[in-house]
Amino acid sequence: MTSTDAQVKRMRSELGQHGQIGRAALRAAMDRKTARRYRDLGKLPSEAKEPRTWRTREDPFALDWPEIEARLREAPELEGVALFEDLMRRHPGRYQPGQVRTLQRRIKRWRAQEGPDKRVFFAQVHRPGEAMQTDFTWATVLGVTVRGVPLSHLLCHSVFPYSNWDWATVCYSESTEALKRGVQATLLEAGGRPEFHQTDHSTAATHQLSPEERTFNQEYLELMAHFSMTPRTIGVGEKEQNGDIEAANGALKRRLEQHLLLRGSRDFESVVAYESWLQGVMRQANALRQEKFDEERAALSPLPARRFPEFTEVKVRVRSGSTIRVKRNVYSLPSRLIGEEVSVRLFDDHLEVYYASRREFVMERLRGEGKHRIDYRHVIESLLRHPGAFERYRYREDLFPSLVFRQAYDRLREAISDRRADVEYLRLLKLAKDHMESEVEAAVEVLMEEDEVPTGDRVKGLVQVEEPAIPVVATPEVDLQTYDELLDASLEAVA
Repeated sequence: MTSTDAQVKRMRSELGQHGQIGRAALRAAMDRKTARRYRDLGKLPSEAKEPRTWRTREDPFALDWPEIEARLREAPELEGVALFEDLMRRHPGRYQPGQVRTLQRRIKRWRAQEGPDKRVFFAQVHRPGEAMQTDFTWATVLGVTVRGVPLSHLLCHSVFPYSNWDWATVCYSESTEALKRGVQATLLEAGGRPEFHQTDHSTAATHQLSPEERTFNQEYLELMAHFSMTPRTIGVGEKEQNGDIEAANGALKRRLEQHLLLRGSRDFESVVAYESWLQGVMRQANALRQEKFDEERAALSPLPARRFPEFTEVKVRVRSGSTIRVKRNVYSLPSRLIGEEVSVRLFDDHLEVYYASRREFVMERLRGEGKHRIDYRHVIESLLRHPGAFERYRYREDLFPSLVFRQAYDRLREAISDRRADVEYLRLLKLAKDHMESEVEAAVEVLMEEDEVPTGDRVKGLVQVEEPAIPVVATPEVDLQTYDELLDASLEAVA
């Protein structure tokens, strides 16, 4: 039985106390001869063990190793699996699938002993108030819901590397508008601005000039100019240069996950409520960094007096189809604006449409490209005058505001001719526009439950049309005598 380091140490301790080798060996559970050998050797078993310089089994890759080594020197990025699959293809029957791990271990040793030099990363010293790093990170993994509906979202996350003080805002894409809002919110919370602002190569801040070169977007440069910060970015493909914010992304999501577990629910009343909760969690974490952040804040420069606009404004003309095209997505507007130029302010989550300097509409912003949102209220009057256009209308699916309306249209197509069904369905949309959509939907459901065809006339008969009551406002008589008495009293007091 091999003795352990702990046994030899115990033996030496006993021997030092009383000098009796037999007694010391017994106390250490060792044979007397073994104890005497380790006493004379002066080494522990682990120190006395000679490294093995021979193989316990024959190298299965000895025949092909010179070729493998030559290929590794020529292309060091080659992996063991690819090399093994090539050997299996060129030498059928020579190797078994289970030997791939043996080859991988052999290659790993070769890389460490004879392979090319690896890149060395040099830890940097951060100075207070020097820089702020910003990055987008997907937060859908947190499983947050808003009134039961899963929230697909990102966080625009910023950190001051010196103190690790950080801040985040909810957003839905890596857009310039999301970056504007996130950066400004961080600076306002921090109470000052650093010298530099650093990002990776997201399209919110940069665009590509060539495969090896990117440059800053004009809108991002305007944001930097407003806050008097110098923009800087990382090398193309060098994500580790943004290491502080990359590490902070993971730490933030782990912290939020823990607080969601403590909260006992991942559901929120609104996105605003969720963001407020998120930033409350961040304030608690930042309180633990307050000492270093006090040094950071002292080095920050003052913020400008006015806020930076967190939107991008574009001017577009309303097309003949009563639509506008913004950021490769299509939105509808009332047909009265056809041919007119409108100003559209793009925020991260919504659009605001202005005409003649007055805000006319606010609508949710579509995410991605090639999408469309057509409001039936904007086009229903024209469709009723030209019902034949409905069947092949490019955006027809947008004209079914709910599943019930889609089922109503299918029921109409089954019961009557196609053209008449189109007309009757358009009449339902007209009713929904003139009255409440929910009332029309409820009436359609009642008719279909009774196995009746939901034509316009039948639905109209069920929709409650209430004339608004004109309130009676009583005009009180004004007694001016009271004011005269007050005036007389004031004059007497002055006299």
